[in-house]
Amino acid sequence: MSHPDDSQPLLVRLDSVSATDALAGRLAQLAEAGDIIGLAGDLGAGKTTFARAFIRARIGPVEVPSPTFTLVQIYENGGTPVWHFDLYRLEDSEEIFELGIEEAFDSAICLIEWPEKMVGNEPPDWLEMHLTPGESETSRRATFTAHGGRAAHLLRRLKA
Repeated sequence: MSHPDDSQPLLVRLDSVSATDALAGRLAQLAEAGDIIGLAGDLGAGKTTFARAFIRARIGPVEVPSPTFTLVQIYENGGTPVWHFDLYRLEDSEEIFELGIEEAFDSAICLIEWPEKMVGNEPPDWLEMHLTPGESETSRRATFTAHGGRAAHLLRRLKA
């Protein structure tokens, strides 16, 4: 069932790193296996900071290196695994399939930095979060846009 606000993006102002961590923690508690969250924004926008806070809220106190060179890191603690992708270095969107991304789409929670690198091969249903700088050096604006019904449901839960 469609809701009138399904197509409306959600803008969240994040005044500090701790506000970013809190938002990531909230989304981590709402996400389920099969949820795909794309983290978009320029270099230094806070994508990896958000991903680290999400993973720690979901998995526990673990080291979360940026997967810029490994392209994917998998985190497990006995529950739903979190696959953290960084697609920045991909030359062609077809390369995502070499990372096992389809398996992750079915059975894990996926955090995908640089989701625009999937163009033409993006999943049919995913939640996009676009980070932009805020008024101060540590503030950000996060704009969430649902692409599909499942993502719209996750976004409604985040808004609640």
